[in-house]
Amino acid sequence: MDTALWTVDPTSPDPGAIARAAVWIRAGRLVAFPTETVYGLGANALDPAAIRGVFRAKGRPASNPLIVHVPDPALVVNVAAEWPTTAGRLAKRFWPGPLTIVVPKASGVPDEVTAGGPTVAVRCPAHPVAQALLEAAGVPVAAPSANRSTGLSPTRAEHVLKSLGGRIDLVLDGGPCTGGIESTVVDVTGGVVRLLRPGLVTVPMLEEVVGTVEIGAKANGPARSPGQMEKHYSPRTRLRLVDGNDLVDDFLEAQSAGLRAGVMSLYGPGALPNEPAAYATELYHRLHELDAQGLDLILVELPPDTPDWAAVRDRLTRAAAHGA
Repeated sequence: MDTALWTVDPTSPDPGAIARAAVWIRAGRLVAFPTETVYGLGANALDPAAIRGVFRAKGRPASNPLIVHVPDPALVVNVAAEWPTTAGRLAKRFWPGPLTIVVPKASGVPDEVTAGGPTVAVRCPAHPVAQALLEAAGVPVAAPSANRSTGLSPTRAEHVLKSLGGRIDLVLDGGPCTGGIESTVVDVTGGVVRLLRPGLVTVPMLEEVVGTVEIGAKANGPARSPGQMEKHYSPRTRLRLVDGNDLVDDFLEAQSAGLRAGVMSLYGPGALPNEPAAYATELYHRLHELDAQGLDLILVELPPDTPDWAAVRDRLTRAAAHGA
């Protein structure tokens, strides 16, 4: 198929373009759109055939659940069988925004969305284009990142087209995503809030609202959140994480072995920002740039092991899996 590309203003998108895209969503077609985290690949979350189309386009395993997006917290009733008090407190503090909340799913949510599990992951995004599309669509929209499975997430429309061009119907180009990495995911179905995927909403931020947060998914049963696979968010080029003290030596060693190596560091010329949120904004775009250079190896300085860097370290660790 031919993938259409419509450019829209990121802060005040054209209502006509949004309305046409919403019609495509309701008709079961696949529409990529920007959120404040990364570009998502949207489909009607209540249409099993459309959801199967998302999995085909991405080459995504059926065991990896999707996140359902709504434009307003009041609309979680369309996908959630229960909305615990803890969920309400978190939504009041962080929605619209980069936090996904796992709750018991409503009977109308297809098993394809939830990997056959009893829960659904729900988010209310803050990006004006996402908000406008969700409101116009009038249905909950399932939207994983708009890229091939396990590949680098897209933070620009050109990233989407490079990965999924010819496999989806439409890309709404709303410019670069400001957050740069996927949402934080928490499960509130147990007695204690459990962090399933780190993101821009950090554990200390969560604990200010709900108290103690446990880390990591439980091993039993279907996955309740995306982002659990060992290898994920990966460039085609082999990626290796190194301590900052070893970065120069590793680069010189690669060169002496005849390898073309690229570097991502926290300090020096061309370095990424050494502040976590700013680094996250640039992370995938920088990896996309390096991946396009035909390198043999990308060396990445591992950021500090602190709560505010947890999401970045998670993405880099998964990107480097099987690549050392």
